[in-house]
Amino acid sequence: MTTIDTLFNVADYVTEEEREWQRKAREFAQTKIKPTIEQDFEDKRLRKELIAEVGKAGFYGMYMQGYGMAGASSVAYGLVAMEFEAVDSGFRTVLSVQGSLAMGAIYKFGSEEQKNEWLPRMAAGEAIGCFGLTEPQGGSDPSTMITTAKREGDEWVINGKKRWIGLATEADVAVIWAKDEEGIVRGFVVPTNTPGFTATAIENKLSMRASLQCEIDLVDVRLPATAILPESRGLGSPFKCLNEARYGIAWGVMGAARDCLEVAVERSQTREVFGTPIGGKQIIQAKLADCFLEYQKGLLVALHLGRLKDAGKLTHGQISVGKLNNVREAIQIASVARSILGGDGITNDFPVMRHMANLESVRTYEGTDEIHALVIGRELTGIAAFA
Repeated sequence: MTTIDTLFNVADYVTEEEREWQRKAREFAQTKIKPTIEQDFEDKRLRKELIAEVGKAGFYGMYMQGYGMAGASSVAYGLVAMEFEAVDSGFRTVLSVQGSLAMGAIYKFGSEEQKNEWLPRMAAGEAIGCFGLTEPQGGSDPSTMITTAKREGDEWVINGKKRWIGLATEADVAVIWAKDEEGIVRGFVVPTNTPGFTATAIENKLSMRASLQCEIDLVDVRLPATAILPESRGLGSPFKCLNEARYGIAWGVMGAARDCLEVAVERSQTREVFGTPIGGKQIIQAKLADCFLEYQKGLLVALHLGRLKDAGKLTHGQISVGKLNNVREAIQIASVARSILGGDGITNDFPVMRHMANLESVRTYEGTDEIHALVIGRELTGIAAFA
């Protein structure tokens, strides 16, 4: 538990087992990721050896049962996501892409053969997965999907393009979503060494520079009939996976917010202007107090979502509340922290500008602010306003 957290003691509402998962994640993130993250961000480098180590530590798919996964609570997973993102959003994204999206799709919709083939290796970090839904022209509207899957005898033939796909250049397997000949979206398990599958890293990023986002080209990718996820049917299938990732984001961004707030508090105690620490100025204390309030409220929102999720009661609208509120407030906390740091806040002597840049990506993926606002609006009015 950090000094920031002891003031309101939200941690008192988690179990000892959940707290132990958090401790384990914090140690991993602080000792394995943090020492090199500023240079990795500068160099646009994802330390691929750490992808496997995350699996060995048991974090991938940890809230699912069986197939080598721990069966921990959703709150425990949220706390792990928070500790990863307190160091960098990119590595929480790795956790999400592998564990919630790729593994989640196979776990929810796959056959026993698919589960047994992939999930134990993915849980152990021995195989890497990616999740191919978003397309260049589609963005927030996957109903415009142009990737197709056509049946030819005993094979499926997939053609199309995906963009902003995490881990694709390192993945051993991709879950690709495509429209069949009836126009129904279906999921497919695609080994990435299949002829016609090409993944290319997106290089010109100013955000998420210590992680991988890619473009996938699918040209006459031929798969056996058994490659289809048999229980997937319609856009509701990938959306269920996205909800898992959105839940993790609600927790994760509070880690980035906490890191920014802790840095700002420490700097307010050591930086002096006009002969006294700036932390002794009323305006600085007011800024810190506002940031602390939003951080603690965000934690309470995430904790409430986690308990609902573990009880099987979490709804799409509730997830949108968490994603929209917590990302928006994390960005605001980072911005205020940057202002408290003054000019030094834009340097990599502090992590705040890196968090700010990363959070802009988090704001965009798994549903933009606008999309989640419309989900909440639909819940309130009963009227869909997406068009």
